[in-house]
Amino acid sequence: MSKHNQPAHGLSRRALLAGAGAVPLVAIRTRPARAAEFSYKVATGQSLTQPINTRLGEACKRAQEASGGRLELKFFPASQLGSDTDLLTQVRSGGIEFLNIAGSVISTISPVTALANVGFAFSDYTQVWKAMDGDLGKLIATQIEKAGAIVVAKPADNTFRQITSAAKPIRTPADLAGYRIRVPVSPIFTSLFKSLGANPTSINFNELYTALQTKLVDGQENGLVTIEAGKLYEVQKYVSETNHIWDPFFILGNRRAVNALPTDLQAIVRREFDRAAIEQREDTVKLNASLKDQLVAKGLAFEAVDKAAFRKGLSDAGFYKEWRGKFGEENWKVLETIVGGLA
Repeated sequence: MSKHNQPAHGLSRRALLAGAGAVPLVAIRTRPARAAEFSYKVATGQSLTQPINTRLGEACKRAQEASGGRLELKFFPASQLGSDTDLLTQVRSGGIEFLNIAGSVISTISPVTALANVGFAFSDYTQVWKAMDGDLGKLIATQIEKAGAIVVAKPADNTFRQITSAAKPIRTPADLAGYRIRVPVSPIFTSLFKSLGANPTSINFNELYTALQTKLVDGQENGLVTIEAGKLYEVQKYVSETNHIWDPFFILGNRRAVNALPTDLQAIVRREFDRAAIEQREDTVKLNASLKDQLVAKGLAFEAVDKAAFRKGLSDAGFYKEWRGKFGEENWKVLETIVGGLA
């Protein structure tokens, strides 16, 4: 992993993610004191040094210890067991027992999950966590469970997303005309950028760096944590601070596997994964405060944008009207109760 500049306030990425770089690209496992009654896989598709991997690795160890060796959790971070879409299929079928995955990807099987991804809906984290730890989070979890997986923890933070580009800065909606941008495999992301005149292409994250390097796409959009962890600064030049979408992480469990655990082991798993999610939220806030300076030092140029112009562009294109109809009036009102009217 490359060295990072020390931010002015003295909080280094290395200090925040102490031990993250030591996570090997093999299963992390703690040898149980006795033969485990249950041996489960925990997978992620996120880049190795992202805070969610650090915290989930710790949670796996704590859960194993708290179970007295009855539960063994083998941790496979960084797409070791497949792409995001592969992993989502595996957690529903039982190929893996637990998975951390972005809400945007889950929306391909549970469309209501994309309520958290409505463009320019959330203004800040106060709104985000009020919604996701409240009625919106409950609504989404219920719908995910209808699609064949169980939400086993509080949502974590996949952050507000920014647009990056290689050839030109994106400052206004007009700059997106005909722009080839990578988006996650998610209908609402595709819809948002089509509404702004771009040509979005859905590509799994583990293929993104190569797609940018080979100019298959001109740019992409992600949070700063992901941009840094994926070393996208090596193949991009500009970051437009749009905050156009916030995306959650959800920790999912295979229904049969979770239900097979005795009640006390289920409680241990949920407790430790909840702790991992809360700690990851705090990590991400701290990292976002320092990453801008670090990314500038790596050669990225940051561009301020008129967010109101982008939101107006979506409104004029009928984006909000379309998705209000798709989600249904009752579900849409759950979002608007927190963020205000969207038109």
